[in-house]
Amino acid sequence: MTDQHSETLALWPAPSAPGAVDATVTVPGSKSVTNRALILAALAADPSWLRRPLRSRDTLLMADALRSLGIGIEETVASNTAVSGMPSGRGEAWRVIPATPQAPVTVDVGNAGTVMRFLPPLAALAEGAVHFDGDPRSHIRPLGALIEALRALGARIDDGGRGALPMTVHGAGSLDGGYVEVDASSSSQFISALLLSGPRFNQGVEVRHTGGRLPSLPHIRMTVDMLRTAGAQVDAPDSGGEPDIWRVTPGALLGRDLVIEPDLSNAQPFLAAALVTGGRVTIPDWPVRTTQAGDALRDIFTRMGGVCVLDDRGLTLTGSGRVHGIDADLSEVGELTPGIAAVAALAEGESVLRGVAHLRLHETDRLAALTKEINALGGDVTETEDGLRIRPRPLRGGVFHTYEDHRLATAAAVLGLVVKDVEVENVATTGKTMPDFPDLWQRMLDGDAA
Repeated sequence: MTDQHSETLALWPAPSAPGAVDATVTVPGSKSVTNRALILAALAADPSWLRRPLRSRDTLLMADALRSLGIGIEETVASNTAVSGMPSGRGEAWRVIPATPQAPVTVDVGNAGTVMRFLPPLAALAEGAVHFDGDPRSHIRPLGALIEALRALGARIDDGGRGALPMTVHGAGSLDGGYVEVDASSSSQFISALLLSGPRFNQGVEVRHTGGRLPSLPHIRMTVDMLRTAGAQVDAPDSGGEPDIWRVTPGALLGRDLVIEPDLSNAQPFLAAALVTGGRVTIPDWPVRTTQAGDALRDIFTRMGGVCVLDDRGLTLTGSGRVHGIDADLSEVGELTPGIAAVAALAEGESVLRGVAHLRLHETDRLAALTKEINALGGDVTETEDGLRIRPRPLRGGVFHTYEDHRLATAAAVLGLVVKDVEVENVATTGKTMPDFPDLWQRMLDGDAA
């Protein structure tokens, strides 16, 4: 691991908890839902309304890319936002006006997996060249299997033989579609990307996963659920279909009026705060039924010593003052690993986090980064073949480097609650999915975050 020129980045003194946290925290909308909804709305036959969308770097990159392709996205803000105290996005709505994608254009994906993977299939429906590029890290994130799948479906893509960004999709106005095999063991987003635009392919799409263990299945279920709600016909393994095969029938998608759920994965550090301080945090609007991976926190944090209650106020987690170690397979919810690792570093017993080898290919190599940074604070973390082993040790203050990874920054904030003098490098990277995180974090500690 390198520090990625961390010496030039600001250090944020992570605030210590003065005692047991007691707060209600309204988190912004889900990135995963917002960006899927934007793609589906762009491909629909009628305009859509997306209410309470997340406004963060990843979602604004998606919206800007769609606008450059000729899709209309109009933003409105509820007139009572200022007096209601709602955080960014809470009183907003986006009206998406679909159109035939236009080219040539250049798309900046930043370091957003959803943008670099969900947009190329849509770009193949444009008439002309759509060039994709992004942050340096985006050039080494997995993309080759999706590029080959799109070629097999009829797309013409120039990637210089790299199987990665930068690349150009030469759209022909339509895509044949049909049957395709893809190894999605490095990212479930490959499958979601093909399914989301599948209704607009001439033959629809039939996707067979041919690789090893498929990570992050809840995200594929989210894609399938949202497609069906938009009027698409989808056959999937979890609805009686064949294992590892998804089929989408060609047809029109419906415009929708959709309220975006709060981002449950972004709720993680706030729930963790209750757990590690023996306090209580409520997250309003926690859905009773959801496909978000973050819903697994109810079970995981209960096993680690918390008590979770889901009622009409939302989800309330109450800490007991003790944090238990955990042995957990996180293959379906890998994005939660950094926050769980932070809690595990403060636990009374050893933890083993399994099934997350694919995190080495995320915004950074998350397993190496967590190992290096927690150990730099006095921890005892070792990498395994597919995860982490974390033994509790007394931790001390120091600089926690984030490698431009938002979930490392929020994990460091959790450690800082009970470990004095933790300084977080580049906490602004949290803006990737959670605008104004430092302010919301402080307001939680002050008890007025709702």
